[in-house]
Amino acid sequence: MNDDSIIRNGQTQTARAAMTLRDMIVGNQLTSDTRYTEVQLAEMLSMSRTPIRAALQRLTDEGLLMPMPGGGYAIRRLLPSEIADTIELRGTLEGLAARWLAERGIDRKALQDLVQISDRIHALLNADSFARSDLPRYERLNAQFHDGLTAATGSALLCQEIARANNRPFASSSALVGMYEHDRDAHDHLLIGQEHHRAVLESIAGRQGTRAEAIMREHARLSQRNLDRALGLGSLPEGFRGASLILQPQEEVSET
Repeated sequence: MNDDSIIRNGQTQTARAAMTLRDMIVGNQLTSDTRYTEVQLAEMLSMSRTPIRAALQRLTDEGLLMPMPGGGYAIRRLLPSEIADTIELRGTLEGLAARWLAERGIDRKALQDLVQISDRIHALLNADSFARSDLPRYERLNAQFHDGLTAATGSALLCQEIARANNRPFASSSALVGMYEHDRDAHDHLLIGQEHHRAVLESIAGRQGTRAEAIMREHARLSQRNLDRALGLGSLPEGFRGASLILQPQEEVSET
């Protein structure tokens, strides 16, 4: 194995370790009241300590973990204001992507693909039978739309930075979709998001850079309103992945 292969293999193992640990944290398999060490996690994941060490540093940079004074790591719980900042950052970057596509142009095939994804989302949300069980399909389509929009810029740097923003807790476009509940307001929330999808594609095709950017920034703020709405109800929806990581208002008061 040459040096390049060794480096790529190490990066792959680190990415796999980070993804697994991130999923375990959000899925509450790792809890915020426990100290975790490299050795412990390496044994848990049946991996060597090197990729685990790199993955722990990555998750610390993302804000999911914090190093402990006596060694090891603990899971961070997040203030709603911290989540708001990450959502705003993601929206700013996606707004830049939309503006670039409008001003610099977009490949016809890429635009057609995005329109098709948008049409599939529209059909799903407007079906009489739409229910919570359809959310995984919505999340997949929504992620495809956002990923496709970013990829269409052809900018490796922008794609990298948006990916970094999306990896922060609750920042991605579908991270808070699980807060959906069975009422008209929740469904209207998804319909508004879909209207944003349609409007940004219209703006990109019409070479309206300022409008396209503003739409995507406002689109990201829908996630923040979704979180605010859930917190305002006094509790997060049952079964929402990652709920234990969010400090709710009454807990913020008790910790101050």
